[in-house]
Amino acid sequence: MSSSASDSRNTRKTILGFVTSRSGNKSVKVTIPYKIPHPLYHKVINRKTVVHVHDEKNETKVGDKVEIMETRPISRLKRWRVVSVVQSAVGATAEAITEADVAATVPTKTTRATPVAGAAEPAPAS
Repeated sequence: MSSSASDSRNTRKTILGFVTSRSGNKSVKVTIPYKIPHPLYHKVINRKTVVHVHDEKNETKVGDKVEIMETRPISRLKRWRVVSVVQSAVGATAEAITEADVAATVPTKTTRATPVAGAAEPAPAS
């Protein structure tokens, strides 16, 4: 290997974006937002680019701000990899809930809501 090959390796693009989806093992979708002016009306338009990114350590979660780097093709769609997590997402981790949990918390026509202790009973209409 020559020194020119190692110099070209250091010129890879790095971009900041937000993780929008975990689409499998070691794979994430990163959205890169940017703004451009409209060519005629000059109003600023919000645009985005979505790229498929390789996450070797499975360290990212939805909402994280990450730095990604251009790399060789890893799969059919993945041409980027995660360099680092710049800012971790704020919020609770995602938990799977069951249908029984939803049924217990949401009153329906078949299940009556239990009366709250200390609440006054409505007076009968006469």
